[in-house]
Amino acid sequence: MSDDFKGRGGSPWGTPPGGNGSGRGPTPPDIDALIKDIQKKINRFLPGGSSSGGKPIGLILIILAFVWLASGLYRVLPDEQGVVLRFGKFVKTTQPGLNYHIPMPIETVRTPKVTKVNRMDIGFRSERDSGFTSGGGVADVPQESLMLTGDENIVNIDFSVFWVIKDAGKFLFQIQDPEGTVKAAAETAMREVVAKSRIQQILTEGRAKIENETQDIIQAILDEYNSGIQITQVQTQKADPPDQVIDAFRDVQAARADMERSKNEAEAYANDVIPRARGEAAKIMQAAEAYKQKVVAAAEGEASRFISIYTEYAKAKEVTQERMYLETMEKVLADIDKVIIEKNAGSGVVPYLPLPELGKKKATN
Repeated sequence: MSDDFKGRGGSPWGTPPGGNGSGRGPTPPDIDALIKDIQKKINRFLPGGSSSGGKPIGLILIILAFVWLASGLYRVLPDEQGVVLRFGKFVKTTQPGLNYHIPMPIETVRTPKVTKVNRMDIGFRSERDSGFTSGGGVADVPQESLMLTGDENIVNIDFSVFWVIKDAGKFLFQIQDPEGTVKAAAETAMREVVAKSRIQQILTEGRAKIENETQDIIQAILDEYNSGIQITQVQTQKADPPDQVIDAFRDVQAARADMERSKNEAEAYANDVIPRARGEAAKIMQAAEAYKQKVVAAAEGEASRFISIYTEYAKAKEVTQERMYLETMEKVLADIDKVIIEKNAGSGVVPYLPLPELGKKKATN
């Protein structure tokens, strides 16, 4: 090689045709000479030294070994997780970035996307999933959506489950059918929660609670299976009575609304009447209490008066009897006409004294 290199004037590109190369650019390199030169250098490190038959084979083996070792480099994207398999058996997981594994067929790598949010619909299918060409509609799946509530009613409930991969190794090798497992666990969990709830709660304000309880149960089931799946959300799409009885159910709801309205009106009337009745009762009680106190006071006064009279009577019975007799006769004879006859007038004719007439004359005057 050195003689050939010197023969070309010290330039690896050789001399231009026509002599010293002045006036023309460098000629293309001699490829055959370069390959031979590389083979000579490589053969110095190969067994057999300078045997001409082993030179191309050794070069090829070295190149193939280099390419085989280089094939072990792989890149994991930010939304992926690397799963290394050694002869088909799970070995480890690798994080995003440039990584290396023993080249095939010893080790292989799978890179599932672990940040992608997957969706599983229960109770319905979109037209795209159902195989229809027109967009915008959904197809109901009654065998999934019809569930029995705690108060023995049937509810038609559609919901969606959103999940991501949290452990790629478990996701790929612990469960055979990840999507089917998520679907079965979601339907089981929702039926369990609905079976403990009343239909009125499911149709109105209880949806958020049902979604949270369902999410917790699904996650517990998947963790028990070591599925490597994380449930991010359970979202109720629809909760209605079955289509066959929805009109009757609406009538029942309207009747319940009327019942609540009548009940509220009755409570309002009661709240108005009862306080007034209580006020009237309190008024009557107070009047009765006042009358009671009046009668008791009058009776006590009469008793005191009688006691005082009796005390005086005990001191002078004859005088008191006379006084009581005169006071009684005064009261009895006060309002009647009277004729007075002198007791000691004798048996003769008693002069008539028209006292009533005199009283009338005085009243006239």
